[in-house]
Amino acid sequence: MRRLPQRIVCLTTETVEVLYAIGEADRIAGITGYTVRPPEARKEKPKVYAFTSGDLDKILAVRPDLVLTFSDLQADIARDLIKAGVPVYAFNQRSVDETLGMVETIGRLVGAEDKALRMVAELEAQIAAAKALAAARIARSGRRPRVYFEEWDEPNITAVRWVSELIEIAGGENIFADRAALPLARDRILADPLEVVERAPDVIIGSWCGKHFRPERVSARPGWSNVPAVVNGRLHEIKSAIILTPGPVAISEGLPLLLDILNIGDR
Repeated sequence: MRRLPQRIVCLTTETVEVLYAIGEADRIAGITGYTVRPPEARKEKPKVYAFTSGDLDKILAVRPDLVLTFSDLQADIARDLIKAGVPVYAFNQRSVDETLGMVETIGRLVGAEDKALRMVAELEAQIAAAKALAAARIARSGRRPRVYFEEWDEPNITAVRWVSELIEIAGGENIFADRAALPLARDRILADPLEVVERAPDVIIGSWCGKHFRPERVSARPGWSNVPAVVNGRLHEIKSAIILTPGPVAISEGLPLLLDILNIGDR
């Protein structure tokens, strides 16, 4: 007899995405209100929590036998659930490789490792194809486009690690790669926005979590008028639900968008 969780609460959208993708959606008893993938999850599953706030009793009401959380951001609710006797698995993926590992782990937790490994193999194949395409472009142009990725504007926050890695896979160079490994957003805040000017990005990508990117505001920042990306009008948006989610969607949808944006030499 296999004793696998039957009533899982997912407090992040990426765990919902994986369980649906590997055919284990029936195990989901509740989701976060911030779930966006797949769209049907929002219709089919009860929303029992936000992301960092909500009612413990609402989670307990769906009688979970496992709750999946993410990082220190959900440490408080994880603690409260454990005190209430609920098993909790806290993910903390910050890189592309750790994201793939998260998929594998979910597969093991629900007894669907083979399906999870197939999903990982498909994502790895997509990464390999992107690397090959990027290498060909770099060989033709002789350089990598320099990229400034901004995940928030007030204050300016630079790219988190998995985004920085995806930029590199797509053939770009994150101008703040030195900060990408810092897990806390506050450690990636630019003390002086003119640092961007000094590093002269060819491309600016905005992904302001929860609001629309405003390229005209970026272009109008004091001292930014001579930034190559501004001069050449290469300011782009990738929705945060795609690129700032440390899950399969960042690879399956975010990486192709980066490849398209960084396709400078072939245009």
